[in-house]
Amino acid sequence: MRFILSTGSLYNYSIDRVFALAAEAGFDGIEVLIDHRWDSRQSDYLRQLMESHQLPVPALHSPFSRNCSGWGETEYGAIPRTAELAAELGAQVVVHHLPMRFGYAFLQAAGRSLLLPNPFDSGRRYADWLTESYAPLQAATDVLLCIENLPANRAMGVRFNPARWNAHSLATLDDITRFPHITLDTTHLGTWGLDPVEAYSRWGQRVKHVHLSNFDGSEHRRPEDGILRLDALLARMAADGYAYSISLELHPDALEAGAPDSRIVDLLRGSLYYCRQAAG
Repeated sequence: MRFILSTGSLYNYSIDRVFALAAEAGFDGIEVLIDHRWDSRQSDYLRQLMESHQLPVPALHSPFSRNCSGWGETEYGAIPRTAELAAELGAQVVVHHLPMRFGYAFLQAAGRSLLLPNPFDSGRRYADWLTESYAPLQAATDVLLCIENLPANRAMGVRFNPARWNAHSLATLDDITRFPHITLDTTHLGTWGLDPVEAYSRWGQRVKHVHLSNFDGSEHRRPEDGILRLDALLARMAADGYAYSISLELHPDALEAGAPDSRIVDLLRGSLYYCRQAAG
């Protein structure tokens, strides 16, 4: 298995700087989160970073924000574009999200902003695309399209499931297995009180990519900081001979973004040491 760093872990830094920090900390590669910046989606520039920092890009994360003009315009329209870029870079995996059950709209009333469901949002169109066009796209590319389980949302203190086919309880853990390849996100499971080892055991060989981070009430903590036994997950995966990438996908505050680079590198090294020790 390879331990790589997602550029989303420091999304408020330049991509070049994240490559440099990951290289200094000793990571095996980079997962590039595609966003509104063309630096995140131009193959010549990314190849230049791969060469200058001696780090491969085994995974790309297709954009999940609509603020990504010129790249498919919709979440599902972006997936084929991202798969093309992955093939150009020699990446093995494209990560993408499950579709939403409904969209959201903001209503201003009495000086307050209310979040209301929007049944006409493109989540339904994305779900239709996954049903009709996803398998042909996968058959046409060697890049693995790996759909990702999603976290709980909360409204007025109540936890609810925002996504179709999401793993949000033991009873629904297998719903996502309608897809051939899965990105297992550990902190997202943690928001539902689910054990990543249980999910990995159930999903088996469908797991072709992992987003690794812990949960302590906040998402995307460093692997060693939180309530999830990620050491047990990594030991189990190593024993199974897992041969794909495990991407540390953290929140910038977990890495003290804004601190001196030496501090961020120390934190990254500590997390990487924890992972490699757990994997044995």
